[in-house]
Amino acid sequence: MPEIDPFMLARIQFAANITFHILFPTITIALGWVLLFFKLRFNATQDPKWMDLYMLFTKVFALSFALGVVSGITMSFQFGTNWPGFMLTVGNIAGPLLAYEVLTAFFLEATFLGIMLFGASRVPNWVHNLATIMVAGGTTLSAFWILVLNSWMQTPVGFEMIDGQAHATDWLAILFNPSMPYRLTHMLLASGLTAAFLVAGLCAFRWFVGQHSEAVKTGMRVGVTLAAILIPIQIFVGDLHGLNTLEHQPQKVAAMEGLWETQKGAPLVLFGMPNEKTRSNDYAVEVPKLASLILTHDADGELKGLNEFAGNHPPVVPVFWAFRIMVGVGVLMLLVSWAGAFMLRQNRDPAKILTITLIAMTFMGWLATLAGWYVTEIGRQPWLVYGVLATKDAVAAIPSPILGISLTMYLLVYVGLIITYVATLFHLARHADKPKDESGKATEGERSAAIMAKE
Repeated sequence: MPEIDPFMLARIQFAANITFHILFPTITIALGWVLLFFKLRFNATQDPKWMDLYMLFTKVFALSFALGVVSGITMSFQFGTNWPGFMLTVGNIAGPLLAYEVLTAFFLEATFLGIMLFGASRVPNWVHNLATIMVAGGTTLSAFWILVLNSWMQTPVGFEMIDGQAHATDWLAILFNPSMPYRLTHMLLASGLTAAFLVAGLCAFRWFVGQHSEAVKTGMRVGVTLAAILIPIQIFVGDLHGLNTLEHQPQKVAAMEGLWETQKGAPLVLFGMPNEKTRSNDYAVEVPKLASLILTHDADGELKGLNEFAGNHPPVVPVFWAFRIMVGVGVLMLLVSWAGAFMLRQNRDPAKILTITLIAMTFMGWLATLAGWYVTEIGRQPWLVYGVLATKDAVAAIPSPILGISLTMYLLVYVGLIITYVATLFHLARHADKPKDESGKATEGERSAAIMAKE
């Protein structure tokens, strides 16, 4: 039996770890702000339905945060075990950025999350409000530091190489590198959409199992309304992000479009099977000149093809299809959110078809985020730090059997955890309106609302 290339195994292992890890920050980054909205609405109205939503989704946030922290630590270890060349070459820049992210996550989010979870009836309302604000801000700060590092790896500036190591010469340039504003905005909006469909989906599930309360209906309406607002903005920002990528990484865009030859008036390939052997697309369905119009805003604009970057462009098939999955899910989100917002207008009860659709869409944000992340990360290949450090030059010399064993263990644990996580969320939703004491008179959210109303 032939031995699998250890370099490929190391890449698969990192992909598996980052795939599992990114699921949870994608939820918590935006869910913290949704929780703040719920809390502020309760403060303004004293309506217990808002506290019902707050208490349920605080638990969802806490569970997601815990899994995000644990999987993030595991992922960080790989820099030392599988990819020592990364820190050896760019550790002077990556190290401080990762340290700031850890400080934000552990010292800010984790501390105040405890007050959010257990302090509703134990601390003054203003302290609880402050805790919610700090957690929401902490998630965004955490995302900022990670996206700064990732963006810098895509468009590195503000450094000089001395004896094979990168040394910062301009930290402001590093922080606000050319792709950071687009990448950060794109990710924050992706998180907003992920959280919006999670809220709508879990509330739709509550309605489906018979919890026909105002809190459930309100949660559904908040989720679909938030998604309906964010998805057009995400489409606009995605276009800007694409133009920025075309400027700095034209080979990535060429792979996304399945464009092999440099040409003016390049067609948009709606469907096709990229064939790297023949350097063409099999079974292609194209719209003439549309790719040039979208990317250059000129129907006759010139786009560089992959043949311009022979031996120095990413694998085409995964980038090509991941991009189409991301766009396809985005269009689906647009249709469902707008239809849902229309159907739930004027406080109407949700139709059965809407609740079933929203339940099916609960984790659709994950699919779009992962597809977009694969476009970004695979599209950067063969570089780990674009133009500075090749991926093959950063990998450790670890035997294939060792990598294979650890990869198998990771996958088994991750499959078990993700199944348990999803099952737990729906369990929390199913039992959200049940009393937590023997009296059976009030739900957890109602009791917390009553306590805060007395202050």
